[in-house]
Amino acid sequence: MACELSIVVPAYNERLNLGRMVDVVARALPGTDWEVIFVDDDSPDGSYDELVELSKRNSKVRFVRRVGRRGLASACLEGMGISAAEFIAVMDADLQHDEMLLPSMLATLRNEPCDLVIGSRYHSHGGIDGWSSDRACLSRMGTQLSSWITKVPVSDPLSGFFMLRREVYESAVRQMSGTGFKILLDFLLSAPAPLRVRELPYVFRQRLHGESKLDVMVGLEYLTLLLEKTAGRFLPVSFVFYLLVGLSGLAFHLALLALMHVALSQQFWISQAVATAGAMCTNFVINNLATFRHRRLKGANLLPGIMLYAVICGFGAVANVEVADYLFEKSVPWWLAGVVGAGIGAVWNYAVSKQVVWGWAVQVLQRRKHREAPSMGAPVSSRGAL
Repeated sequence: MACELSIVVPAYNERLNLGRMVDVVARALPGTDWEVIFVDDDSPDGSYDELVELSKRNSKVRFVRRVGRRGLASACLEGMGISAAEFIAVMDADLQHDEMLLPSMLATLRNEPCDLVIGSRYHSHGGIDGWSSDRACLSRMGTQLSSWITKVPVSDPLSGFFMLRREVYESAVRQMSGTGFKILLDFLLSAPAPLRVRELPYVFRQRLHGESKLDVMVGLEYLTLLLEKTAGRFLPVSFVFYLLVGLSGLAFHLALLALMHVALSQQFWISQAVATAGAMCTNFVINNLATFRHRRLKGANLLPGIMLYAVICGFGAVANVEVADYLFEKSVPWWLAGVVGAGIGAVWNYAVSKQVVWGWAVQVLQRRKHREAPSMGAPVSSRGAL
């Protein structure tokens, strides 16, 4: 028989917090029929072994071990997908969310016409404990940006602590992107109708063990989510990122061209060739890290990927230099000739490298997962593991 409340907890490298997480939730919910579902993205710190032991000792502990997949939002959706509870909560494993707010969240959903209850750092008497002024400022900026595009006014759309009715998950899950770390924002933007929301204040605590997952890639994932929910209706997000990378490459190209041709008085075709090579290298690095980050080349596969990219871009570079030099000889201004040449090269580079270089990357990852599957094992279905 399904319990009333499932608490989904994404956990990556949180081994030291897992047992204490179960204890504090148990103390917060006496008399409530609850379970906790941990979703572990194959943490290298021994979290899997700890979850196995916890599930043996406590029937309320369940877990999913994901191999070859990463991401907080997708982990939350996968955990929700195996729950049959009437209500589902999401909270972090780092003990920064106030577990004593769970009873009030549950009571609100039981007794009020409400779809979603958010634990808010910025509502009423909520707050943040121990953050630097820079991090607090970034959080406020991100919150404000999100508030402009959400369907309902909330004070903390980036909160990672919330509880919702099962039907909210069912109605929104097929429209969700599962991108990045901001699963609540994904729900708010993906629900087919504006949600009835209540916010309850809490103080966001300092982490006891482990390290924060906040880094540049988290910010990039956040921007990706915003783009998918706005411009994604008109243009693929990967294409939007590629255009942005192309613009940065164009700026770098023109800067090198100006340096070589204007400042150093080099021949135009030499200057254009150097600028093309420089822009090609920077574009590859940024596209590999950002545009195609989910299938980016790493380790031993990086060098062959760069070489393959260079060969592909070499053909585009020939057309780039030849066209630009021809236009320059016809008295077209040097900067305009450079732009046209770079544009022709960019069309070739995008169309072919997307299919060949990063298409090859997908094949490499699939082969690697296939090789690892027998030794790592698929997620196990049992009382504890799913």
